Amino acid sequence: MERRGGRRQDSGDSVSELREWRPVVYRKCTDTLWLLVFFLFWAGLMFITGYAVMAGAAERLVLGYDSFGNICGRRNTPVKGAPLSGQDMSNKKYVFFLNSCSLEMQSLKISSVSLCVSSCPQEQLNSLEDLQSFARNNGSCLCVYNLNISSYTLNPKAAELCPTLPVPPSKSFPLFNRCVPQNPECYSKYASVLISMVNEIDVFHRTLSGILAGRDTVIGLSVLALAFSFMLVLAFRFIRTLLVHTLIALVVFGLLFVSGVLWWLYYDYKNDPSTELETEKENVKFLLGYAIFSTIVTVVLLSLILVLRKRLQFTVQLFRIVGKIIGRIPFLLFQPLWTFLILIVFWVFWVAVLLSLGTAGTAQTTSGGQVEYRALSGICYMAWYHFVGLIWTSEFILACQQMTIAGAVVTCYFNRNKHSPPPHPVLSSISVLFCYHLGTAVKGSFLITILRIPRIVLLYLYNILKQKEGACARCLFKCCFCWFWCQESCLRYFNQHAYTTTAINGTNFCTSAKDAVFILEKNSAKLAAISCFGDFILFLGKVFVVCFTVFGGLMAFNYHRELQAWVVPLLLVGFFAYLMSHSFLSVFEVTADAMFLCFAIDMETNDGSAEKPYFVDQELLTFVSQSNKLTEGQKHRSLRPFQDNEDGTELQPMT
Repeated sequence: MERRGGRRQDSGDSVSELREWRPVVYRKCTDTLWLLVFFLFWAGLMFITGYAVMAGAAERLVLGYDSFGNICGRRNTPVKGAPLSGQDMSNKKYVFFLNSCSLEMQSLKISSVSLCVSSCPQEQLNSLEDLQSFARNNGSCLCVYNLNISSYTLNPKAAELCPTLPVPPSKSFPLFNRCVPQNPECYSKYASVLISMVNEIDVFHRTLSGILAGRDTVIGLSVLALAFSFMLVLAFRFIRTLLVHTLIALVVFGLLFVSGVLWWLYYDYKNDPSTELETEKENVKFLLGYAIFSTIVTVVLLSLILVLRKRLQFTVQLFRIVGKIIGRIPFLLFQPLWTFLILIVFWVFWVAVLLSLGTAGTAQTTSGGQVEYRALSGICYMAWYHFVGLIWTSEFILACQQMTIAGAVVTCYFNRNKHSPPPHPVLSSISVLFCYHLGTAVKGSFLITILRIPRIVLLYLYNILKQKEGACARCLFKCCFCWFWCQESCLRYFNQHAYTTTAINGTNFCTSAKDAVFILEKNSAKLAAISCFGDFILFLGKVFVVCFTVFGGLMAFNYHRELQAWVVPLLLVGFFAYLMSHSFLSVFEVTADAMFLCFAIDMETNDGSAEKPYFVDQELLTFVSQSNKLTEGQKHRSLRPFQDNEDGTELQPMT
């Protein structure tokens, strides 16, 4: 199909090749090599998934297990060489140590034999008869499994197979399901050994145990973030001036309140004399970091709100225009829902594989038929590969949403009859994406991933070297963090416009990015002031979702301080909340950016004459003219009435 366009001139007044700025019907696949690389990468993820499922056991982290390879609270499969393994422990949910008053650490292992029991002894047991009576009355056997209850007082080896007498009273611990002795002397010894064991475990496993222990809270907070995001989408669809002021007031209140709560919690933890566990010390460090970061963000955002308060009316007009476009394509409002569901499925899959990967180990029998789990080599490298998969795939899913929205907006913009939009523009855009441009989305998301990985590596090195480095090194690290963050933000901006250009011209990522940069460079003065404040209001909406979700997490996690590295799961919740809000609110962001890019292309290739009439409607042209105070020549451009039978290439739905 023949396409028409205008000549493009560079800064040196030389005429370059023709750039045909019209949506095309007949396309070809773009960036296919990158799509193949993505498939190969996912083949590696599938290999890691299979390996983690076969070798991992995430339940061991939170449920606990005995000395014979049985996980408490579930059915077990036998371990070769361990005759007491493979038992049904569905009703035995607590770990009980036979020598709880004299525990010792040997190579990160507690020396005492441990058993799965159905209940912990509430009173002190002084003799074998007391043990026998407790087992018969409560159904909880405190001796090794192969010793019958009736043999407690008859078997000469009962003293070796039963707990050391007297057995102190104990109660179940809320995390790790341990029977903790209540006797002061035993508790002191037990706690010191348990603290040593937990502190020796690496941060990776402590974080996994914290995620598992607070999984219900994490799921609940994610649902809360979803509800906040959906309410904001509906609010922006029918936005009014009062609503903008209300949103800004809520964001200001949320920022101040969350910052105050973070500083209060940090002070409370810092002055708590019972803070001994490494996880609690990590919580204090993370709380300080959160409090400082939240305070800085609060100060910056309040300053920006104060400076930009006079442009509120333009923002309301902008969202009305964007809402008008979305009204023509109502299914755009449902696009974030599908994206969110896909992201949730992927995140659940990713976390499940991570938990299995973190517990991957081989069961080896020792003397006496006991079982030890030894970690396998190469797990760390698999975890890093798996983490890259999280970033790349999440960015790819978001890129697909951006291209779908941009394609639908392009379809409606380059349509002469504004009262009769093309049928099914969203489905048409999705079909174009999956048939031709998945490789372009893969390449754009990969570039974001490449910029994010160095930040993660720098953060990892910073945590390792923070005790040895000086003030100059810390400053250098922070400068690197800021530089990579700025690069990533700029790349996201250009990626979005590259996707829109691909939706128009069907070109590959690099060509589309080059053409988009050229158009944006020529029209930056016209569009920057308009889009920046609109993006700022949308960012405030994302901050609103994150603030109130994190506040709910602070209140929920603060009730479970013991042995939980809950601040890291809270960071995960904040990250998920931001991604959810970004996924939902990006409908307005992408629609506005795509609309303004189409407007710039329209102004570049048309002049309003009968031969080259504009595609833009009068409301958008008037808004841009008023908000940017276009030059005198641009103000005198006339907008000819649109006729349904005028010439011009249109984007037709895919069949």
